[in-house]
Order: sequence, then C-alpha cells, then structure tokens
Amino acid sequence: MHGAGNDFILVETSEMKRDWSQLAVAMCDRHYGIGADGLLLLLPSSVADFQMRVFNADGSEADACGNGLRCMVKHFVDGGLGNPKAREVSVETVTGVRRAKIHKVAGRLTKVQVGMGNPKFGENDIPVVIGQGSGDTVGTKSMIAYPLTVDGKELRLNLLSVGNPHAVYFYQHPVSSFPLARLGPKVEQHRIFPKGVNFEVARVLNRREIEARVWERGVGETLACGSGACAITVAARLYGYVDSKVDIKLPGGTLKVEWDGVGEVLLSGPAETVFTGEWLE
Repeated sequence: MHGAGNDFILVETSEMKRDWSQLAVAMCDRHYGIGADGLLLLLPSSVADFQMRVFNADGSEADACGNGLRCMVKHFVDGGLGNPKAREVSVETVTGVRRAKIHKVAGRLTKVQVGMGNPKFGENDIPVVIGQGSGDTVGTKSMIAYPLTVDGKELRLNLLSVGNPHAVYFYQHPVSSFPLARLGPKVEQHRIFPKGVNFEVARVLNRREIEARVWERGVGETLACGSGACAITVAARLYGYVDSKVDIKLPGGTLKVEWDGVGEVLLSGPAETVFTGEWLE
C-alpha cells in the first residue's frame, strides 16, 4: 500500500515472537525483496479495533506513522475486518490510541482522516540534548528553534514531537534545490538527537500551501511523510505563516493537515492498495 508514494508492506498477524525487525529489512529491500519504506503489522488489540506496529526499512521500530496509519485503516475497512457501519476506527499505537474518521460515498471509502495526537515541544519529549539556554522559543507553545551548523551550512531547526521527533527547516528557495541527500543523514544522526530525528525542508507558498521534502529517520528520503507534514504545519502555524488548514505538497502527492493551534493535529490524504501476494521463506 502507499499514501502519496510513501509505501508499505502490510501484514495481518497475531504473532509477535517473530523477528519482525530482521524481516522488515529483507522485505523492504528494493532489489532483493518486495521494496518499501516500512513494514506495517496489523495485530489484535484489547483496547482498540486493532493494533498497529511499524518497522522502518532499516529494521528500527517507528513511534508514529501518519501515512501508514491511514493505509492500515483503509485495509481494515475495505477488508471488512470491522463494523461496516462504523464511521470511526480506533487504533492502538506505540504512542497511544489514535482515532480515524471514515468518509464513504455510495458505500466506498473515499477519505480517511486520522488524529495524530497533540504536538509536544519539551526537550525530553522530542528528545533533544542542547543544554540550558540554547536556542530560542517560538510561539505560545514554546517550540525550540535551534541553530545547527552541518557541513558548513547553518540550519535553523524547529524542533517538536508528533509522536516521533522532527526538525523542520524553512527554506527560502524551491525545496528541489536543497541538498537533502547530503545533509539529511547528518541531521538525522547528529549527536544532539539521541534517538535520531526526522528532517523536513519546507517552503511556505502562501497561507494554505507549503512545499516540502522529508528525510525520514531509519528510511532516508521518502516521497511523503504524514507525521512530517503535521510537524511542518505546527511549526508554520506557530510562526504565523499559515492558517489552520494547510496543503503540504510533497514529491509523492499532497497531504492535508488541520491544526487549531491548541489540540490534536488531524491528517488526511490518499491511501491505496497496490498489490497482494505471499512472502515465501
């Protein structure tokens, strides 16, 4: 499945004793496996309609994944795994229970809007280690804006968590010209981020549109990133660049994000099944 080109292998299972991390590396290999940005597990849950686990292409487990969440909800609904009359699906994730609103036309699922939780801004929430008094704060939510020099280029990173860590850099030129392949891994693995970070390069086009590229922790550059789109929107709104509803234009497509400046971030966008098959071990 994919959400705006951010692609995943989805497996229904009740088995957690298997080494899913190792299997994710094998499956996600684009030359010797199926090829994907990550592996999604749809598991039983005692507190929600189902449980979601996400393993990146490098085998690491992700804390949050907005595109993967929408793909899983679409699979759950289209596969008849829940109540066909339900207009909301609950999903247990590593960072808590998330809720998704289902929109149908003539019985066909046309839109999934997922709640991504409230953004967090504390050094321990992200996490980031920069020391007392380092960086500036932005907006009433006190987002950390931290200058970091990487390969001789100074980047003013806006740091926050949307269930996973993000560093958003606002660029004044078309994002296609930014050297993401060179700087992305150096930001991701910088010593100030003890658990790594997702790095977003964004350019504000107007109060309702932003273009962006994303270097995902544990994956590399992806065609889209749901949590990254949310992080960009939150950072831009705290600066007063945008209104509450924003289209994030990514290489793989457009994701729509809503944030009122106070509560939960809402994400919607495409989710498509590409093919089904068997993995022969």
